[in-house]
Amino acid sequence: MILKFANRFIGFGVLLAFMQVTYAQGKKQPNVLMVYVDDLGYGDLGLYGAKDIETPHLDELGRSGIKFTNAHAAAATCTPSRYALMTGNNPYRAKGTGILPGDAALIIPQDKITLPKVFQKKGYSTAIVGKWHLGLGNQVDKDWNGKIAPGPLEVGYGYSFIFPATADRVPTVFLENHHVIAADVNDPIYVNYKQKIGSEPTGKENPELLKMHASPNQGHDNTIVNGIGRIGWMTGGKAAKWTDEELTLTFFEKAKEFIRSNASKPFFLSYNATEPHVPRMPATVFKGKSKLGLRGDAILQLDYTVGELVRELKNNGIYENTIIIFTSDNGPVLDDGYVDEAVSKTGNHDAFGGLRGGKYSAFEAGTRVPFLISWPAEIKKGQVSDALVGQVDLLASFASYLGVSYSQDEAVDSQNHWKSLLGEDTKGREYLVKSAGTFSIIKGDYKYIRPNGGAKINKSVNIELGNDEIPQLYNLKIDKGEKNNIAPTNKNKVDELDKLLQTQL
Repeated sequence: MILKFANRFIGFGVLLAFMQVTYAQGKKQPNVLMVYVDDLGYGDLGLYGAKDIETPHLDELGRSGIKFTNAHAAAATCTPSRYALMTGNNPYRAKGTGILPGDAALIIPQDKITLPKVFQKKGYSTAIVGKWHLGLGNQVDKDWNGKIAPGPLEVGYGYSFIFPATADRVPTVFLENHHVIAADVNDPIYVNYKQKIGSEPTGKENPELLKMHASPNQGHDNTIVNGIGRIGWMTGGKAAKWTDEELTLTFFEKAKEFIRSNASKPFFLSYNATEPHVPRMPATVFKGKSKLGLRGDAILQLDYTVGELVRELKNNGIYENTIIIFTSDNGPVLDDGYVDEAVSKTGNHDAFGGLRGGKYSAFEAGTRVPFLISWPAEIKKGQVSDALVGQVDLLASFASYLGVSYSQDEAVDSQNHWKSLLGEDTKGREYLVKSAGTFSIIKGDYKYIRPNGGAKINKSVNIELGNDEIPQLYNLKIDKGEKNNIAPTNKNKVDELDKLLQTQL
């Protein structure tokens, strides 16, 4: 009798396990929408303490899932952070991963795993809409009037609608997949970053044509497009040049189209917003709506955009099973090329969130960024996580969840922290290495910044860079503003972290 009951029990257990596997296999894989923004500070959102600007859609996104307080970009500037996000490798492992000009060649390897390739391997539709800034083609000299490849399509995206670099750099054109939108063979596009070409007016020579003036000595005074001087020279392509006030509208309409077209199957969409990077020229409906000048207006536009993307997910009945990730490529900067009242109208708003430094800096404001994750079907709402997480870990984490493998020499810095991303693990990484002119490492409560004899302040943007000839050690638990260097009285901890850092370089 006991044996008979045991056999029935075992049989029931096998049946139950089979049902669980069948259920898991039958569940639709989640969509993933990653909103990757540009130069947004730790203190720029209401959910992170902002008082003088309202960001209701982003605040609601955070409340619907997890707000992370100790999340980091890999670097304090855009190209290297984006390189790490895409490849799972810290940017110092490859040459040419600094801030790229608009005519740079592609720096993402085509024969290695990338974040979008993880999803492609599982049958996802993949797309990128917005800023790229990781280079295009095999060389600097390229035909902007013909097919431009390799690019996003060759490194994991099935659809691409981008601009090549940043909004303050030429060429100021959209590319859909391999071609410039509205390119005209009778008005060919040429780009040069070494010397002026063509007869287009420049900000330096024709300041009377500007509607937004460049800050002194920051290089934003070359070819004028839409009344704004850019970095680099461009000629031709009159019909192809964008209007800054329509950039975001164009991008999020393309993103919404992709969502609608792929609502019935799993997708991974990278929406790379331009805000609040310079030149800050939001749509007319947002101008003057914040108290903080054009930078604040651009953040309002960003918040609205996220709200519209969420609305599109809901309208298509896929919001509940969509993972939404929101984060920034680096920390904030106010005066970064144009006189746009970002400094004069900042008032009591602290874009840096009480952190030291900013964009370009090894201090925390350079790389500690807003990081929100929502997945209504699986993630408990209203969470706040202090887990140490890095954007570089998204690749390994999603690969683990989806069951995607890759070789050991790929994505070497990416770690699987899926449980942290779901809020199930509040510790996260044991340590995290960051690069911003000099190297730093966080382990537990402590942050060590390696000695570096470079300039201590970037005078152009008035930001402390974190460089010093002596070691720096901070206890971030009690000194998140990095005001008290405790290295002189904690030599053992300095030696420990310096040795650990050396093993990672």
